[in-house]
Amino acid sequence: MPTVAALRPYEPGKPIEELQRELGIGDPVKLASNENPLGPSPKAVAAMRAALGEVNRYPDGACWAVCQKIAARHGVAPDRIFMAGGSVEVLNLLAFLFIRPGLNAVFSEHSFAIYALATAAAGGQSKTVPMQDGFYFDLDAMANAIDANTRIVFLDNPTNPAGTIVKRAAWERFLARVPEHVVIVADEAYFEFVRDGDYPDSLEYHDPRRMIVTMRTFSKIFGLAGVRVGYAVARPDLVQLLHKVRQPFNVTSLAQAAVLAGLDDDAHVRATLENNAAGIEYLEGEFKRLGLAYVPSHANFILTEVGDGQAVFDRLLKLGVIVRPMGAYGWPHHVRISVGLPAENRKLVAALENV
Repeated sequence: MPTVAALRPYEPGKPIEELQRELGIGDPVKLASNENPLGPSPKAVAAMRAALGEVNRYPDGACWAVCQKIAARHGVAPDRIFMAGGSVEVLNLLAFLFIRPGLNAVFSEHSFAIYALATAAAGGQSKTVPMQDGFYFDLDAMANAIDANTRIVFLDNPTNPAGTIVKRAAWERFLARVPEHVVIVADEAYFEFVRDGDYPDSLEYHDPRRMIVTMRTFSKIFGLAGVRVGYAVARPDLVQLLHKVRQPFNVTSLAQAAVLAGLDDDAHVRATLENNAAGIEYLEGEFKRLGLAYVPSHANFILTEVGDGQAVFDRLLKLGVIVRPMGAYGWPHHVRISVGLPAENRKLVAALENV
């Protein structure tokens, strides 16, 4: 398929092991992939250890216990929960279900890279909409871009990699304009970090008339990126469609054990939020001191203007600090910096001063 041949694979943040191999850096700091610097929940780790003796068995393909627990957490019926091997699996399955040659998906110009990849892999067209000044989505322009061939609108809120949010009034105005034949994907991977009272939780807007798919992940605040588990909340008919096209046993038994235990670890979530809030405050203060422009963030990372983003990335690597250059997202003068532990944040600032 020509659209697939033209794709550039998704480029993740540089792994620590790769930096150690290439440059012999003994103790690098990775602030590139928006991971939880506190690590996974200790309760989740204990649950995975306890489940190791049963990995000769296939997992529960329906994720019954996990669906029950998440449904109760959100006050919805279990048949509205779809478990996946990371929220990226949901994105790919939705594109597979709804996009075909001649059909399109609408999303912002500087959105999560997987939206364009999933759309192209399904043979569809990406209709990208420029951001407004200040790195905010232009929801009015996105609504204007929807046509008779649009099947999906992807909306990450908070946005990745900008870290900004869509607020309630704009979201409600947007919902009123989206036709009923369009699936609205609310990608809320970072929603737990948002402290703005004007942030709209998309779950509150589900109703039988709209095809809203709310996506959440355990990779960020729960620190379970390595076991690949996320979920979607949607109408039962959409959930059934997703089940028809998913791979069997798409969520491992270790991931299910980790989720069941991690959901009960409120102390780990609180500690993560406290570390993130303190880290954001520290980094913003240091960026001001260094004269670096940045985008105020509602997530666990900060988009920062550094001049030549790729050059700064390369030089920081030699100092043992991994960040994420943003050239692939259309911002060659920026890097995205994840919030780390206090010592990691201090090492980053010292390295930036050196550079």
